Amino acid sequence: MDALNLPRPEWMTEDLVLLEEQSRRFIADEFAPHIDRWHEAGMYEREVWTKAGAAGLLCASIPEEYGGAGGTFAHEAVINREFSLAGFDTFGAPLQSGIVAPYILHYGTEEQKQRWLPKLATGEMVGAIAMTEPGTGSDLQGVRTKAEKSGNGYVLNGSKTFITNGQHANLIVVVAKTDAKAGAKGVSLLVVETDDAPGFRRGRKLKKLGMDSADTSELFFEDVRLPAENLLGTEEGQGFYQLMKELPQERLIVAINAVAMMERAVVLTVDYVKQRQAFGKKIIEFQNTQFELAECKTDTTIAKVFLDHCIGQHVNGQLDTVTASMAKYRLTDTLARVVDRCLQLFGGYGFMDEYPISRLYRDARVLRIYAGTNEIMKLLIARSL
Repeated sequence: MDALNLPRPEWMTEDLVLLEEQSRRFIADEFAPHIDRWHEAGMYEREVWTKAGAAGLLCASIPEEYGGAGGTFAHEAVINREFSLAGFDTFGAPLQSGIVAPYILHYGTEEQKQRWLPKLATGEMVGAIAMTEPGTGSDLQGVRTKAEKSGNGYVLNGSKTFITNGQHANLIVVVAKTDAKAGAKGVSLLVVETDDAPGFRRGRKLKKLGMDSADTSELFFEDVRLPAENLLGTEEGQGFYQLMKELPQERLIVAINAVAMMERAVVLTVDYVKQRQAFGKKIIEFQNTQFELAECKTDTTIAKVFLDHCIGQHVNGQLDTVTASMAKYRLTDTLARVVDRCLQLFGGYGFMDEYPISRLYRDARVLRIYAGTNEIMKLLIARSL
């Protein structure tokens, strides 16, 4: 699928072209035939994770000594784009590979890396990160979940909501206060292995406006006892710093998803208007249709060029928080406009759930909220003025 005919960016090396082809073929053969069933069920089957791991689609940027493929973020970007181009915007693999695993890689001890990363890479473990709480939203300093010292470990109490991968996750990085009086300096990250965690409870799978097959959930921690070695790293109070360091990559992942969704929307719409007829001619023959799609293609092309620039910067270690915030905010806003225009060209059929453009329209909305709302992005950008 390529609606834009852009030259490959500099960061797209030959091995990444091969990865793109392999990923596209595997997703088309193994996952795409089941997408409607998973959509109707509202959940991916657990074996999807192990299949993705066996195919090398998880943790591609994690070093080989920890079970990954030894690639860079460029490898994650290629895989994430292929998932989204194929319609798998709801699959939590980008979070597992690009957010959860890097927290462990960058801040974990050697023992923690050896213990958890190989299982994330194979899909034996499904990862989640539990930040958001009822009443806190984007205010990470305001978390109320507490991890209090008890003997040689911690006792964890609190609740989280809107947690991606919440129903399947058996490794959860939890944002908690280890010192309630220290503000941001009292925040720590603790890892909960749910298969052996008395007091851990999954709440309901949340019913959402879109992203139907994403297992977004409530999580509850009631006197969950954790050993000291489940504190991520070796020092308490580092959680807020760790979160801030990793958020630019999280926002870039959202931007990748947004641009791929735009590309898919344009392709779906061009195919439709070339087939559908009204008033005795194909819809593509109307000047209004041509003008609308010309704008959509232009907006998507500009978005893709900026995204490729940001990916290149990130691969080279040069992407800053402000630029990542620009990408996340602008490209998700652009996605909303593009998908809205595309759905309009479907007419009444665009409102029907069996048409992929309908799912795209609903699923696109949350990207302006993910990884920090777009209003927060504007605040971060404004501070650079």
